[in-house]
Amino acid sequence: MTIDAAEAVAVGADVCKTIEVTVEENRHHIHRAHHSLRTGTDTGEHIHVDRDGKGLFIPPLNFAMVDNGVFRSGFPDITNFTHLQSLGLRSIICLCPEPYPEESMEFLKKNGIKLYQFGIDGYKEPFMNIPQDTIGEALKVLLDVRNHPVLIHCKRGKHRTGCVVGCLRKLQKWCLSSIFDEYQRFAAAKARVSDQRFIELFDITSLKNMPFSFSSLNW
Repeated sequence: MTIDAAEAVAVGADVCKTIEVTVEENRHHIHRAHHSLRTGTDTGEHIHVDRDGKGLFIPPLNFAMVDNGVFRSGFPDITNFTHLQSLGLRSIICLCPEPYPEESMEFLKKNGIKLYQFGIDGYKEPFMNIPQDTIGEALKVLLDVRNHPVLIHCKRGKHRTGCVVGCLRKLQKWCLSSIFDEYQRFAAAKARVSDQRFIELFDITSLKNMPFSFSSLNW
């Protein structure tokens, strides 16, 4: 489902509580990043300064490149906007059911970025409900190179995003051990057996006839 920046509507699940990006949290990330630059310590916060030293490029939580023109992360906030601009994004795929924050919608509108929202509720084991149809629809958007460069994200960039990326890797004919290694690298201590089971059983047959796909996909 395509959602224009001016009219975002959550897909599928009931709308949940709006995500709040607090000023204190933003200050905390920036403070830690500055501390890392000053002391040379690894705080886990990645920060980049442009050549003129005038701008800060702070990637979202769990940010990484998946493939050419495809990126993944946790939910971006206002401190990440400069970094997102540097990616030249055409689209964002959001896997959260919450309404997109107003400041984020303004950013998307200003930069001509389309929002595709596929609302998948967060869950904790042993209660799981990963909708295969919704994951499939998100993959169709992801596979269409007309949407690239594209960022796919959920709240933390671990479970829902990990499932979509894991299913993409099946299409790319990765072996399961490599798929699970990548999933676990982002989920870390929060890795879920149910997510990995979902990836293993996900049926990619209907996606093999997609007219647009990555250059790296070899059927």
